[in-house]
Amino acid sequence: MIPSPDILFTNARLVDPASGLDAVGSLLVSRGVITDHGGSLGVPDGATVVDCGGAVLAPGLIDLRASLGEPGSEYRETIDSAAEAAAAGGITTLCALPDTVTPLDDPALLQFVWRRGEAGGSLSILPYGAATKGCAGKDLSEFGLLREAGAVAFTDGSRAIANARTMRLALSYSRAFGTFVVQHPEEPDLARGGVATEGEMASRMGLPGIPAAAEAMMVARDIALARITKGHVHFAHVSTGAALDLIRQAKDEGLRVTCDTAPPYFDLNETAIGDFRTYAKLSPPLRREEDRLAVVAALKDGTIDAIASDHQPRDADDKRLPFAQAEPGGAGLATLLGVTLSRVHGGDLTLPQALAYMTQKPAELLGLETGRLTRGAPADLVLFDLERGWKVEDGKLPGKAQNTPFDGRPLEGRVLGTWKAGRRVFG
Repeated sequence: MIPSPDILFTNARLVDPASGLDAVGSLLVSRGVITDHGGSLGVPDGATVVDCGGAVLAPGLIDLRASLGEPGSEYRETIDSAAEAAAAGGITTLCALPDTVTPLDDPALLQFVWRRGEAGGSLSILPYGAATKGCAGKDLSEFGLLREAGAVAFTDGSRAIANARTMRLALSYSRAFGTFVVQHPEEPDLARGGVATEGEMASRMGLPGIPAAAEAMMVARDIALARITKGHVHFAHVSTGAALDLIRQAKDEGLRVTCDTAPPYFDLNETAIGDFRTYAKLSPPLRREEDRLAVVAALKDGTIDAIASDHQPRDADDKRLPFAQAEPGGAGLATLLGVTLSRVHGGDLTLPQALAYMTQKPAELLGLETGRLTRGAPADLVLFDLERGWKVEDGKLPGKAQNTPFDGRPLEGRVLGTWKAGRRVFG
């Protein structure tokens, strides 16, 4: 890639949760790296000047969890279309789940996904390795070979590692290789056949339910396994207050337990599936209002470690089915920032707190150099107007996947530009 010229960003609200920076000033990028920032900087010879007009300039977002259609389901999403949506959403680094049609349980496949991301030049794709062969939950994958090939951690994606012995071994092996296991926290026998959270709403709609307790049961089991193995377990898209209480207690105990959530679980509740809206059919399913409030509270007190898009691309035909038969999942790349900022506008989080969940904290979890505005860091940047409004509309989102649970949702906070290693890739 040709080195980018010097860029001077002026008149920006610089927000960097990692260093505590929140001030109006300028930021200088040279050859793809942040070289300086301050109240007023001189313009180097030949530099491009970007007047930010008072908008927020922050580290590019790091998405801890997203599915890509490629390889195997390119009709849903390709790496290129996901990169387009990510750039429009201010995401510059994305962790790709391995449970594609061709699972990422082979080093060559991991390298393929990583190289495809690098070739596009706008998005770093960090693949997870499949925890078990074929993401089938039985035999462990070759952790050492996958880690050497670039696996950032291990998971079976949207499938729970149901067998306790297999999960115990996965935690032990991941610890040996200096990484962690990401679990989809749902007891599969309890969840089997269900399509909505068990309760009054599901009963009224005639839908088979999934007990909310299925999440807490798996969390409790894996916390016990983390205690035995001293391994690091990370729970994905946590959506219930009961599970968050267990995670909070485990952290107080000093166990290596972390978790993330996704925007639907702090912005929507189960009423969004009313009128059998299949775009709001997710996995885990949307919860009751008290669980949504518990997720917000866990963001406020720091129990949650990251906010991920939980991007699950689906073709229109996958959703144009009766609710029980429709595929679960929602597109989330383009809406990650905007929906998260709703917690800032609602007074639940400060702007630095909200951004930390998508920059500093996932970077620390993964051991990345990105996610900060410090000198010497890669110039992965997002510029956004905190107050500019827009409306989420199916069919008008960037990228191929349009199955958004936020269809029709008005948002405040619009991305104006995204830079990858100092090269403008959106805006």
